[in-house]
Amino acid sequence: MEITDAIIIIIAGIAAGFLNVVAGGGSLITLPLLMFLGLPSAVANATNRIGIIGQNIFAVAGFKSKGVSTFPYSLYLGSSAFLGAIVGAQIAVDMDDRLFKKVLSIIMVLIAVSMVLRPLKKSGAQEERMGKKHQIMGILSFFGVGIYGGFIQAGVGFIMIALLTTINGLSLVKTNSAKVFVALTYTIAALAIFIMEGVINWAFGLTLAIGNAIGGWIGSRWSVSKGDVWIRRVLIITIIGLSIKLWFFSI
Repeated sequence: MEITDAIIIIIAGIAAGFLNVVAGGGSLITLPLLMFLGLPSAVANATNRIGIIGQNIFAVAGFKSKGVSTFPYSLYLGSSAFLGAIVGAQIAVDMDDRLFKKVLSIIMVLIAVSMVLRPLKKSGAQEERMGKKHQIMGILSFFGVGIYGGFIQAGVGFIMIALLTTINGLSLVKTNSAKVFVALTYTIAALAIFIMEGVINWAFGLTLAIGNAIGGWIGSRWSVSKGDVWIRRVLIITIIGLSIKLWFFSI
């Protein structure tokens, strides 16, 4: 790996880590980049998870340092997603590379459509719904999140934001806190599968992790200091930007 490639990967990782924590869609930057730098799509998908691990370790620490937590609910969600990710990662490993590229392209377009069409909640205060019924609904939903996240990380942050704000009525700050913990948990399961299958480029992955970790730390502390209003603004900008990218530019 050339020095220039490493610098590009780290810079992209910082941007992706920040976006993943504050909004989502960061992997829509890093995954195409890894493929552009020569990694097969399946290897790029697996390698990207090393960056996600680094990002979310630092993001969880960042939220904790600011006193923001949804524990133990986030642990329940993470456990459900962990099981789902085992299924999703195995699907990704077993899929033919050409078919994977086609599925990846379709998924990215669907993400773009959903981001454009799904209305964002108003930033005003709302009542949290953390009763037994809504917690069970969340836990069951996050098994599906784990399958999707294990298969392909791209866009999963938007899905988690939609579920946590809709089902549980969490603020965007608390949503992001839960989101990074869940992503850390299920990515461990997915990464284990990818390691056993030997489909990871460690040089690229560890380099990406440096950038993602920096972006994750910055994003977590920025989220708490700025609050829901600014998180919503970043969400809107990210949705518009990624939608344009997915519609008009190839991966």
